[in-house]
Amino acid sequence: MRLSVIVPTLNAAAFLEETLAPVCAATTLIPEVLVVDGGSADGTCTLAEELDVQFLEAERGRGHQLAAGAAAVDAPWLLFLHGDTRLQRGWDTVASAFITDPANAERAAVFHLRFDDLSPAAQRVARIAAWRSRRLGLPYGDQGLLISRTFYESLGGFRTIPIMEDVDIVRRIGRHRLVTLDGEAITSARRYRRTGYTARMLLNLLCLASYFAGVPPRWLVRLYG
Repeated sequence: MRLSVIVPTLNAAAFLEETLAPVCAATTLIPEVLVVDGGSADGTCTLAEELDVQFLEAERGRGHQLAAGAAAVDAPWLLFLHGDTRLQRGWDTVASAFITDPANAERAAVFHLRFDDLSPAAQRVARIAAWRSRRLGLPYGDQGLLISRTFYESLGGFRTIPIMEDVDIVRRIGRHRLVTLDGEAITSARRYRRTGYTARMLLNLLCLASYFAGVPPRWLVRLYG
């Protein structure tokens, strides 16, 4: 089964090679990789070319980039993966099992979240993310999203909004059609380290509550930082 991995980037040169290594090393699945860049100025574009993956430039904003990436590939299954997130070894085995099960044609899957930081604060945020995903059906975009093209298109795909594109699409998927795979997505904790774990967690909560209250995503960009 063909799988396209769509990686949105913006100044992700420090992470991209590490992100793509487990994807390109897959053996159970042979994925096609597309990096969709939003105007990097740190050599991300050159690095993507050196890593011999497909490359596309798109309007800046993760929603725009993800939508553009999905439109540019034709594989029957899609995996959306942030440019600062790497998948645990063996990810392709669990992804393949999900893809080949006909019951998952109208379901989507995410991975367990872990940070590249073993501090108690990082582990606490990861536990909260697990609860949020399990109980509320609101995983973080950092957890990846594996979905069939047919189901993705039936939902209307990613909306071209500057922030909250991950929340928007998983709400349309619905908690009962969302599966957490037995594998980890390990993401950069740089935002949390920069602002502090508690402050970043509260800021994320404020952005989420504001979005649910109807605040336009374009107004939330500055708040999110």
